[in-house]
Amino acid sequence: MSSSRLLRSIGRAILDALGTRRPSRPAGTAPKPGPRRQSAKRTPTATSTYPGDYTGPLQLTYAPHPGKLADPGEVVWTWVPYEEDHSQGKDRPVLIIGRDGDWLLGLPLTSQDHDRDAAQEASEGRYWVDIGRGNWDSSGRVSEVRVNRIVRVAPDAVRRIAGKLDPVRFDEVAEGVRRHA
Repeated sequence: MSSSRLLRSIGRAILDALGTRRPSRPAGTAPKPGPRRQSAKRTPTATSTYPGDYTGPLQLTYAPHPGKLADPGEVVWTWVPYEEDHSQGKDRPVLIIGRDGDWLLGLPLTSQDHDRDAAQEASEGRYWVDIGRGNWDSSGRVSEVRVNRIVRVAPDAVRRIAGKLDPVRFDEVAEGVRRHA
């Protein structure tokens, strides 16, 4: 038996043991015709490998619409990778500001007041804009949005849409992004 056939056999045995392999066709039968899979472009999912924070050209958009899909101008809850280690992160609110292909682009929110330590934050390369209170914080705390870190969010990783920013506050955030991103 050739080494490639041996490896395929071992692979099939492992998949069979895990119960993740589709039943095999009887020898000599052709696969059933069906729709062809398109592998050129995939919609990002919650299990997609994080491609890193967005750094490209940005078209800021304010376009919240009622419905289950997250739109620019809305605050959503989703998993956000840590800046220093994308394999780790935490669930937090994010202001959606645009798109990069199938990815949503967002800015992380915090209820921490960075006005008190603005100089220290700026020295670390972090810039914040106050956005006030909103439905995204169940305790009604004032929030700030980080305007110089744009994270990518897979649409199916959005746990819930928690609210929307009003157009005036969104414009203030957009100005902060233009100044610091």
